[in-house]
Amino acid sequence: MDLVYEQVLKLLLAVVLGGLIGFERERSHKPAGLRTHMLVCLGASLITIVSINYFVNDYARIISGIVSGIGFIGAGTIIAQGNKGIHGLTTAASLWAVATIGITVGIGWYALASMATALIMLVLFMAKLEHMSLK
Repeated sequence: MDLVYEQVLKLLLAVVLGGLIGFERERSHKPAGLRTHMLVCLGASLITIVSINYFVNDYARIISGIVSGIGFIGAGTIIAQGNKGIHGLTTAASLWAVATIGITVGIGWYALASMATALIMLVLFMAKLEHMSLK
C-alpha cells in the first residue's frame, strides 16, 4: 500500500509543479496555460511511473518518446504572424520543460524537479523584466 501512496503523491506533485508554470503562462495570456501545463506534467509523470514499474527493460525508450512527442503539442502553440514575427516559442519550450519535470517526478527525483521548476519560473520572470526594460 505504501507504493500506491507514493505514486499518488508523485502525481499530485507533478500537478502542483506543472501548475506553477502553467499559472504564470495563464497570467501572461499565453496559448497554453494552467490546465495544459498541469496535464502535460501529470501525463509525463504517469507514463514514467507506469513504464518504470511495468516495462522494466524498455522504460528509457518510452520516456524518450515523451520528450520527442511533446513537440507536437508545443508546435501547436507556435504562431507565425507575418511581419510581426513568431509567437509561442517560450510557451512551447515551457511545455517541453514541464514534460521533463513530470518525468523527473515520476522517477522520484523530487528535489531536482522542484529546483527545475524554480529555475523555469525565474527564466519566465526574466522575460517580464525584458519587456519592462524595452518600454
